[in-house]
Amino acid sequence: MERVMGGGVPLVLGGLGLVLLYRLLQRLQQGTTIQDTVVVITGASSGLGRECARVFHAAKARLVLCGRDRARLQDIVQELTAADSQRQMYTPCMVIFDLSDTAEMVAMAAKEILSCYGHVDVLINNAGISHRGNILETHISVQRDVMDTNYFGPIALTQALLPSMVRRRSGHVVVISSVQGKIAIPYRSAYAASKHATQAYFDCLRAEMERYNIQVTVVSPGYIRTNLSLNAVTWDGSKYGVLDKTTALGREPKDVAQEVLKAVRHRSKEVLLAGPLPTLAIYIRTLCPALFFKVMASRARKEQKSKDE
Repeated sequence: MERVMGGGVPLVLGGLGLVLLYRLLQRLQQGTTIQDTVVVITGASSGLGRECARVFHAAKARLVLCGRDRARLQDIVQELTAADSQRQMYTPCMVIFDLSDTAEMVAMAAKEILSCYGHVDVLINNAGISHRGNILETHISVQRDVMDTNYFGPIALTQALLPSMVRRRSGHVVVISSVQGKIAIPYRSAYAASKHATQAYFDCLRAEMERYNIQVTVVSPGYIRTNLSLNAVTWDGSKYGVLDKTTALGREPKDVAQEVLKAVRHRSKEVLLAGPLPTLAIYIRTLCPALFFKVMASRARKEQKSKDE
């Protein structure tokens, strides 16, 4: 018995040592500071972008908030500055532009962004639009519009800001993708295609930028409780105008914003924010695609049936 006890003590102590070492490493990782860093957030006037603005402002970052709606951006700037009466914080800058504009217009916006503080430490590509509609009816112009906002716009802005990061050998590019960048769901073809393209582009960017010490993070959330489905475009480009049940039951935007902050602090390469079923679906798509295809075909039939009734 004594031998058993004597042999067990070193194992217990060794295990405790490993736990303490793990917690120490976690603390060191958490020590990556956000204070004074220049953080650019697109789509900052509402939803997840607005929550990211609140979270990064509370972390004492220097914010450059981007969006199409000047009035709504001014609202969030006023909200943030009003909360600063007892603390010394930076007043956020605003840059007004539309990501679906031409690459030349986005490049001009990038120059304005750089003029705010002279450089960019963190770029958070958050702006986006969703789609609801079947492929047979969806106009090709709608497919292009969604790609312009969700894919070409973010990569145009990223490529316009990258040279300044490369010169400084420092920077972090974050893109808010989606679970639908990993699996495709019926009646969301334009959205899923844009997010698949986003995943591929930023995976390539991560590999190419590693030698310049530039970090790249792809955040892939499931449903978030925002107006994304309300503002989604349909087959003809009109607004969908419906808050889907899955969206209504989704994650709180402020919780996702905290995960984005954590990802920047930890320099995470990829973050999947999904429940058990979407996570399982991603693995099934990889390991047993035939089963995944059957499940998606069944989902498409059910969704079409509910529309026909």
